[in-house]
Amino acid sequence: MSILEVNQLKKIYSTRFGGNQVEALTDVNFSVEEGEYIAIMGESGSGKTTLLNILAALDRPTSGNVVLDGKNISKIGESKMANFRRKNIGFVFQDFNLLDTFTLEDNIFLPLVLSGKKYRDMKGRLNPIAKELRIEDILKKYPYEVSGGQKQRAAVARAIITDPKLVFADEPTGALDSKSADELLRLFAKINRLGQTILMVTHSVKSASFASRVLFIRDGKIFHQIYKGNDTDLRFYEKISDTITLLASGGEM
Repeated sequence: MSILEVNQLKKIYSTRFGGNQVEALTDVNFSVEEGEYIAIMGESGSGKTTLLNILAALDRPTSGNVVLDGKNISKIGESKMANFRRKNIGFVFQDFNLLDTFTLEDNIFLPLVLSGKKYRDMKGRLNPIAKELRIEDILKKYPYEVSGGQKQRAAVARAIITDPKLVFADEPTGALDSKSADELLRLFAKINRLGQTILMVTHSVKSASFASRVLFIRDGKIFHQIYKGNDTDLRFYEKISDTITLLASGGEM
C-alpha cells in the first residue's frame, strides 16, 4: 500500500530580483510503500533538499501534488498545515534542532505538548521509546550536556513519539562521528523493521546502504533507482557506489 505518492512535481524559484528562474525540480514521480526505507541521493544542487522540503510540507511545489496517506498536502491551508505535520510527519535534522533551554525530555515532548496531550499520555509514550533508544538515563539533561550521538537519538525519539505516517531525515549522520553514525544507522534500520516508514536524504553511501531502495536525482529529476532485495549491506554499498560513479561521469543507466 502506498503511503506517499508524488505526481508530476515541479518547483521553480525566481531569483532575488525576479530576472531569472531556476527550475529545481522537473516532473518528479514516485511512490513510497508503507514500511519502506528509502534513501535519496544526488550531487549538491541536484534538487534533493528541495524535494525533501516539499514532501515534508515545509515548501510548496510550483505544480504537481504530493499525497500522504490519501491527503493531497498541496491543498492543505496554511492554518492547518502545522497541525497536519505534527500528526503525520516526523523530521530528523542534521544539526538536531533541539532547544538548549529545554531538557531532552521536554524537547521530545514538544510535538505532543503542541497537540494538547496530557503528561501521563506523553510519559507513557516516551518510556518504551527511551528504553529502545537507550536514553532513559539522560532525559533530564540539557542538549549541551550530552554527546552528538545522544542528541540525535533524542531527536529521533521526538520524531517518532507522535507515531507519524512517515519520518523524514535530512543528512542525519552529517554531524556525527563514525561510531555515533553507525549506531544511528543501526537504530534507523531497527525502527524500520518495527514498521516505521523512513525517507532519508544523504550524501553518504554507507547511510544509503542501510535503506531498502535508493532513488538517484540529477538535474531535478529522478533518473534511476535500485532495490536492495536480498543483497547484504556491503553488496548494496557497492551497487550504490557504482551508480554514483556513473552519475558523476554523466552516463546513462
